[in-house]
Amino acid sequence: MSKMEIMAEIPRLTHSERRDIMRLIFEMEQDAQTLAECDRLALERFQSLDAMEAEDEKNAAR
Repeated sequence: MSKMEIMAEIPRLTHSERRDIMRLIFEMEQDAQTLAECDRLALERFQSLDAMEAEDEKNAAR
């Protein structure tokens, strides 16, 4: 499979599948520890944003 074929398939993957692929790529890099920490922090921030959006939706329904 060529790089272009792989890149064309990425948008069709689920969020979880894309994260699994990114995790594998990060593990293969020299700076794997740094990248893993960045990934962990990003996930925490996205979860925080999700919680804020859920709270906003709950408040808007009132």
